[in-house]
Amino acid sequence: MSRRTLNEMVAEAKAAIEELSVEQLQAEIEAGTCTVIDIRDVRELWEKGAIPGAKSMPRGMLEFWFDPESPYYRGNVSFDERYVLHCAGGQRSALAAKTLQDLGYSKVAHLEPGFNGWAAAGGAVEPVHPNPKYFRQES
Repeated sequence: MSRRTLNEMVAEAKAAIEELSVEQLQAEIEAGTCTVIDIRDVRELWEKGAIPGAKSMPRGMLEFWFDPESPYYRGNVSFDERYVLHCAGGQRSALAAKTLQDLGYSKVAHLEPGFNGWAAAGGAVEPVHPNPKYFRQES
């Protein structure tokens, strides 16, 4: 097997998936036709906020939460639902969207410019605050 670079892998994923602009995602959100999945790390959410209504599903757990045969399957996803994934800049979400397609989800897309492009275009952003239950209390 020959070595592939990250850029090659992202390009291959983007060639196989649907990419949405900020305007296209905004239209889908307004029409109520999709679930937005934010795959960024929680620290990115705390630092920059989130698209209102987006579900946080960090990239590291995505396959486990979406595969019905996984012991970590959440049960709150459907093969029939429309999912639009995003990360900060569009690379992780391209790979993640391709992975969901490989799992059998056919109504998957990703936000091409990512969250940073969404925010730069004036898309709505809501603050996300850390949940104190996940932090150890000092004694």
